[in-house]
Amino acid sequence: MEIELERTFLLKNTPAGMEKCKSIEIVDIYIPKAAEHPILRIRKRGEIFEITKKYPIKGNDSSEQGEHTISLSREEFGELSRLEGKRFRKTRYFYPFNGKTAEIDIYLDDLKGLGLVDFEFDNREEKDEFQMPDFCLADVTQEKFAAGGILAGKKYSDVQAVLDKWGYKK
Repeated sequence: MEIELERTFLLKNTPAGMEKCKSIEIVDIYIPKAAEHPILRIRKRGEIFEITKKYPIKGNDSSEQGEHTISLSREEFGELSRLEGKRFRKTRYFYPFNGKTAEIDIYLDDLKGLGLVDFEFDNREEKDEFQMPDFCLADVTQEKFAAGGILAGKKYSDVQAVLDKWGYKK
């Protein structure tokens, strides 16, 4: 098991130069579809295919996640992607920021207009001391709506009320 230390922020505006950064399209399928918050994810990340089980390791603290990932072949992904699941598609930009990489996710299709930013950390101290960048609006690490398994299968209108709480602009 790998432990991921991460914080998630609402995107306030696209930072200068983001469009020139490396980016990939990601397709996530969360199963089982009937679960309120599925933690098993089938993912196509560019030409990389994998299945991941990701869950909080300290109670409900979403900033520390246990993660088990298995690589899949294109054929295995193709078969598994036929399962009924909750889905979304997004473009992820890899934006350099103060020695770290901001993973800026711009959601597509039914979630178009939503932007989230993830930062990963090497240790708890670094995670806890990290200052939110000015291109971010709010720290939503502990907000249930921001979890991939919760967002999957939703429309922008399903999360708009919670986004309005921070004055988020589509």
